[in-house]
Amino acid sequence: MVTNIIHRIAGRNAWFCYTMILLSMIIHINLFSQEMPPKPVSVDFNQNLSFGAFSPGMSGGTVTITPDGVRFATGSVMLVLQGYLFFPAIFLLEGNPGTIVHLLNGPDATLTGSNGGSMTLHLGDATPGDPIIINAAPPANMQIRIGGTLDVGDQVSNPAGFYNGQFTLMFIQE
Repeated sequence: MVTNIIHRIAGRNAWFCYTMILLSMIIHINLFSQEMPPKPVSVDFNQNLSFGAFSPGMSGGTVTITPDGVRFATGSVMLVLQGYLFFPAIFLLEGNPGTIVHLLNGPDATLTGSNGGSMTLHLGDATPGDPIIINAAPPANMQIRIGGTLDVGDQVSNPAGFYNGQFTLMFIQE
């Protein structure tokens, strides 16, 4: 009789052990999760590209703004500090961290002057460079800074005034 009771207790303990092993395997399998689905990257405009004030000089040249906001000129173009600010364009990217995005500059843009004349804008490099790997989790965003170069003609072809235009960028998500 004592032996029969021991067998019943041992049988119940074995069943309990097998049940716990099976449950732990099921729980272990359920702990794996799926990768977050890709979130489309959103791009928001934050700041215009601005070249500040300058004078074209007798033969013209170029004015360049780097992604870091450094401005320099070539040719006879003279940079003027008259309270007109200069700075790179800034865009804000939002997407899942680790998402890879490529930046593709569009065609050159034409800027038209308020008193006549036009200049050609060549978009420059971006910071960070290509490829861009998003490093901020939403709702935070990642800042992309883009510079450019203006082809400036002489004083006759580029009279004093305000020049403006539009440029195209493509953000391509992998």
